[in-house]
Amino acid sequence: MPEAFASARIPGAVNLPYRDMTLESVSKLDSDLVYICSCESIHCNAATKGALKLAELGSKVKRLSGGITAWQAAGYPVDRDISTTALTAVTPSRCTC
Repeated sequence: MPEAFASARIPGAVNLPYRDMTLESVSKLDSDLVYICSCESIHCNAATKGALKLAELGSKVKRLSGGITAWQAAGYPVDRDISTTALTAVTPSRCTC
């Protein structure tokens, strides 16, 4: 969900929803890297679906348990789009996976 990605993400993250993953869309990924799939929280399964799809397409992958909310709660930094900062302080994004 673009809104959730805009509101908080791991620095350097790329938004590649599992529904958009194809052999062609992941062909430029570096095969030497391990990719981390994340989603909003423990209530979302998009990271699990993304990790499975990436693995099926030949990438090395791990899933971030607890999503970006657990990442933030542990004190790790996040990037966010400036236009969403005020909105996310009031309204958390909702998973639509």
